[in-house]
Amino acid sequence: MAGKESINPILQVLSPDNDKKINKNYIDIIIEEDIPVLCVNKETSKQRLMPFKVLYDNHENFWQQNGPWEYYLTGEGFNKLKEKSIVKTGAWDLERPKTEKPPKPDAANAGPVDDLEELEEDAGYGEEYKAFANMTNSQKIDYIDGHKKRLNDLLVQKNRNEEAVTEALVDTAKDAAMINHAALEEAIRLADDEAKKFTQGLVDSTNEMVKSSAQLVAENIFNNELMNTLVSKSNGTIVQHMTRVYLNGIAFLTYYNNLVSGSSTIQKLRVSFVSKYRDFYHKLLPHINIDDINLERVFYGGMRAIPYDVYFRWAVGFLIHDIGKASAVEYHEGEASYDRNIVIDHVKQGYQSIMNKTNYPLEASLITGYHHEYYGDPNGYGYFRAYLLQYKKHNPNAKVDYCIAYELEPMMDYNALAYFPAKVLEIIDVYDSVTDPNRVYRKALTPEEALTMMKSEFVDHYKIDPILFDIYSMFVREQEKKKS
Repeated sequence: MAGKESINPILQVLSPDNDKKINKNYIDIIIEEDIPVLCVNKETSKQRLMPFKVLYDNHENFWQQNGPWEYYLTGEGFNKLKEKSIVKTGAWDLERPKTEKPPKPDAANAGPVDDLEELEEDAGYGEEYKAFANMTNSQKIDYIDGHKKRLNDLLVQKNRNEEAVTEALVDTAKDAAMINHAALEEAIRLADDEAKKFTQGLVDSTNEMVKSSAQLVAENIFNNELMNTLVSKSNGTIVQHMTRVYLNGIAFLTYYNNLVSGSSTIQKLRVSFVSKYRDFYHKLLPHINIDDINLERVFYGGMRAIPYDVYFRWAVGFLIHDIGKASAVEYHEGEASYDRNIVIDHVKQGYQSIMNKTNYPLEASLITGYHHEYYGDPNGYGYFRAYLLQYKKHNPNAKVDYCIAYELEPMMDYNALAYFPAKVLEIIDVYDSVTDPNRVYRKALTPEEALTMMKSEFVDHYKIDPILFDIYSMFVREQEKKKS
């Protein structure tokens, strides 16, 4: 590991004269040996280790571009480059660049980078995670209970301070995500029954905390301060992504319920269905006569509002949906950054952990395991497609007659192609990833740019649901109006 070795500005390594002369041999070695790049934000002091190839494929001279990021090789990476260069070319024509130290990370006043492994962990879950991981199980439960009390105290206040509500919602979601991840890391070492007993108290406390959190969000789904704080507090880590998706997911479910509770929305969808949506769904259900493709074929049992007991179980699933994600996983940044095996593994780990090691609602497990299915598109992945394929092998004449189910039973009986909250989460997950202001390799998209991209790359390619996407687009645009 790098230890406390110096770091080396990649500008001086690859372009020593700070001009357009670039040593292509070094680039080839760095890519072949998978030597990472330390990215340091000059404005926020945030640090992330990134694969060189991802940055290079996105822009061949990324280290020469003006912007908030500076790029370095660690001492270990520099030495490896030197060693491989001598072996490959028989020469080394560069002395070690001037030793530098990156700015200290701003998360929890962390010190300089000690080694790559530590930085990778911090990039995924943040420095705070270590404190939660070192807590006893009872301390974890007490911590969640403390957050629940904080939320409940706010719920009974008639004139709430918006800033206090915002801070509480963000902090409780963030901490609950980290604590649950830390608990599961312990639980996976235990037998299933023992693990469920071990996590039961935490599951109960988290379920109750989510109810309080969801109620606060639902009472003001266009809380401008909340949405601004979610962005300002974002530091690009996995846990911040989970926090944003969770809170935005709750807000959207509330918006959806309010919208479809009025008869006019569903009636408008019926009027436009044939011209706008029917061909999309007929492609998903080709065995159904096109004249029989309607809203009742899209939504099993008809389109309707979500009962609040179900709503809370889905909210739990939104909170823990990426609980199996490794710190190195990044999404929606282009093919260069996409390691399919690592990405698929986070769904498997999360699903299996929640199913086998906890007593979280079954709905939460399915949301975790099914939220990247993309209607069976080859670019998607998840457990449902594997289960459906196995079912069809034993029942070759079986047909799936509906697109989306609100309940568990149609999914278990293979009567529907997708689970409603998982289809919602697919949309929010992509949207959050591409609008994250701390994306390293690409500029964050504006809300309108994100919606345009998602329409062309996800809806038009039959990955995410067009009706739910249109409703989500309305939700985003109303959020933006409230901000302006």
